[in-house]
Amino acid sequence: MAILLASGCSESQQQYTSHVIGQGKMPNLAGNDAGMFYVVYGSGDSILCSSSTDAGRTFSVPSLVAVLPDLMAHSMRGPQVAATAGGVIITACNKEGDIFSFTKNRSGNWSPRIKVNDVDTVAKEGLMALGADGDHAFAVWLDLRDNKRNKIAGAQSDDGGKTWSVNRIIYNSPDTTVCECCKPSVAVHGSNVSVMFRNRLKGSRDLYLISSADGGKTFGDAKKLGTNTWKLNACPMDGGGLALANDNTAETVWRRNDSIFSCRAGNEEKLIAKGRNCTIEPVNGKNVYAWTNNGEVIIKKPGGDTVHLGKGQLPLLKHINNDYVLCTWEKDKQVLVQTVHL
Repeated sequence: MAILLASGCSESQQQYTSHVIGQGKMPNLAGNDAGMFYVVYGSGDSILCSSSTDAGRTFSVPSLVAVLPDLMAHSMRGPQVAATAGGVIITACNKEGDIFSFTKNRSGNWSPRIKVNDVDTVAKEGLMALGADGDHAFAVWLDLRDNKRNKIAGAQSDDGGKTWSVNRIIYNSPDTTVCECCKPSVAVHGSNVSVMFRNRLKGSRDLYLISSADGGKTFGDAKKLGTNTWKLNACPMDGGGLALANDNTAETVWRRNDSIFSCRAGNEEKLIAKGRNCTIEPVNGKNVYAWTNNGEVIIKKPGGDTVHLGKGQLPLLKHINNDYVLCTWEKDKQVLVQTVHL
């Protein structure tokens, strides 16, 4: 049994049809160059996964990965997924503040859960991200260890998620805490790992980037993104999107006030649109963006044209090839997917 995407449609028509994967919240998306794609999301305490073996044309009926009591799957908090050389990794967090990973073995079964954080119950915000390239994976999250103040922590895996390293503190804010309610981002390309997070310095809630060239063992200094600042005595709950280009330069997109900006690391920001909950995906050397505005999901193609996918929130993109991207998002507690022609 499969969910059919754009059956009987020409390539130019495929962009107009969205399909429901299943009932749930907080979808996350991963794929690889072999045409395998995974949509992972939460439903109650259940972690569910739907996969495609044909470059996003059809998706399987969602299957149960695991039941994690008190699963976090709301308000930017939800299961994360990354494709590896040998399969797929999923991470998920419970309300107690522990992060667990799951991998699929060659027989198609999901492994028993493995805890990622090496100090108990330190990820109480449940805000985390996961990235992978080959068998190297990196997980990041907001962490309360030592002083009960949120900081950016991470762990690496060199075996496709079967084991995780001793945790490392990647960034500790000199002004008590990082932003407590914004999801961090991570991107992995070879031995390069970049992490983006919203800081909280002197009353400003700006995005910062910090990078590693040795697989996440050590990181350089955190650098602010953008030229202006966002003074805000509140939590925006909007972490932005991050990707690594082929030359390992970080491509970023993020919100400030009611506007979305993008910048390549070291370059000036550029205004993308009005909106929130933005994401980015490089395709053939150019960027594709997605965001929401007035409750509608919008995609901006490299040439500047926009596609409106309808009502929903929290879109994520993954390139299929140079001509198509796959988008997943949430609408009325349903998980949707759609291919979009570029």
